[in-house]
Amino acid sequence: MAYDQQLAERIRRYFSDRTDIVEKQMFGGLAFVVDGHMCVGTTDSRLMARVGPKHYQKALQEMYTTIMDFTGKPLKGFVYVEPEAISTDPALYRWIRHCENFVRSLPPKQS
Repeated sequence: MAYDQQLAERIRRYFSDRTDIVEKQMFGGLAFVVDGHMCVGTTDSRLMARVGPKHYQKALQEMYTTIMDFTGKPLKGFVYVEPEAISTDPALYRWIRHCENFVRSLPPKQS
């Protein structure tokens, strides 16, 4: 499993005061799970961002975003964010907040 260790650390810093975040190997990288739902993650040097179906097309219009298609089939509601778009913590944290807002709108997963 190859993922960007530095990006993972930056994401951990964002969630550092939280006890409800679970890290999981997922999508060939490292994912951060909120209420049982994948929120964000990293694979190679990109951020995996779960923006949701409503914001999917808008997210793809932003610079340095691409369709998340690690299996060859696009995952609706998920985008890759290239390093150029998340080079600062405020830029990264904006993406994480957006993803977290979407994930929090979902019903909690049943154990």
